[in-house]
Amino acid sequence: MILTSIFYVFATVVAIQFFYYVILFGRFSFSKPKNQVVNNQPVSVIICAKNESENLKEKLELFANQQYAKFELVLINDRSTDDTLDIMEAFKETYEERLKFRNITVKIVNIQENEQFWGSKKYALTLGIKAATNELLLFTDADCEPVSPLWIQEMVAGFSDDKSIILGYGGYRFIKNSLLNKIIRFETLMTAIQYFSYAKMGMPYMGVGRNLAYTKTQFFASKGFANHMHLRSGDDDLFINQIAHKKNTTVCYTPNSFTISEPKTSFNDWFLQKRRHISTAGYYKFHHQLLLGLFYFSQILFWILATILLIFQFQLYWILGIIGFRFFFTYLIIGLSAKKLKEKNLVFFNPILELFLILSQFVFYIQNLISKPKHW
Repeated sequence: MILTSIFYVFATVVAIQFFYYVILFGRFSFSKPKNQVVNNQPVSVIICAKNESENLKEKLELFANQQYAKFELVLINDRSTDDTLDIMEAFKETYEERLKFRNITVKIVNIQENEQFWGSKKYALTLGIKAATNELLLFTDADCEPVSPLWIQEMVAGFSDDKSIILGYGGYRFIKNSLLNKIIRFETLMTAIQYFSYAKMGMPYMGVGRNLAYTKTQFFASKGFANHMHLRSGDDDLFINQIAHKKNTTVCYTPNSFTISEPKTSFNDWFLQKRRHISTAGYYKFHHQLLLGLFYFSQILFWILATILLIFQFQLYWILGIIGFRFFFTYLIIGLSAKKLKEKNLVFFNPILELFLILSQFVFYIQNLISKPKHW
């Protein structure tokens, strides 16, 4: 009797998973990126850096080489203790004369300590946004690089009279023979599948600061980060969760619009990063928390109930058939999405990476209940 009940619950869980993967995530997986008209409005590219001198040395030139009619680079030095500011100033001095002939300018915003906003990236970003000359704002991080000189052009093409927010994709660099790298890229892939799919369904709930665009008017009309300035995280996902809706948000996932970031190379660093990211989820709108929570809960139940039923060999052929069906549609959706986002080499490892991610997210949640992460 108990096993029969578990079997029916298991079948229900797989049906829920089918809804999420095929009906919801299929919005992104089965879609094609739109060819949009080039937007010629001037853009401010905002890069916030804290102790990122080495990355800036390597990557600033890639932004200067963007093929776009007119833009400015707003470089924010957020209280760095290394030579980040020196690198920014040297870059401006070296490139400014050459860039002005291409309608490109460089602006440096040097953040000083402020006890009221101690250690807040949001404070630094707010000052950078205020300093930006242009209405269209495109954000990335100091450890990111655009995959193409057409990055700005393709990311801002979605702006219109109605659309003031554009969600882009920020991936991580591939490192050969690294389990951690596969985990990081798989987690990033799954997150992107979700926020692109929800946005396409008319319920945008987050974006990533590695590749995100919105207007200056939208930022100040929404009072910026005021509603969550006290939280160290959330300059991207919480802000988008607060202001985004069906009418003002669009997505961009053309291959030339991606950015690539440097991934963590130790599990401890990654754990700290993900604890910070997960800590913001409790501040999402309730219906977003409910939908995201149900998906995660259904993933946990799938593995637990499948294991129990297989151990007891209850209705074995039915169980194997249902498991096979579940892996078929997850491989299909993740495979199509991975192809779009240039992460095809992750698909084969899907079950292992999924299980590890589920368990690690549970650990992050428990650790955050015990103590809050204190860095950005």
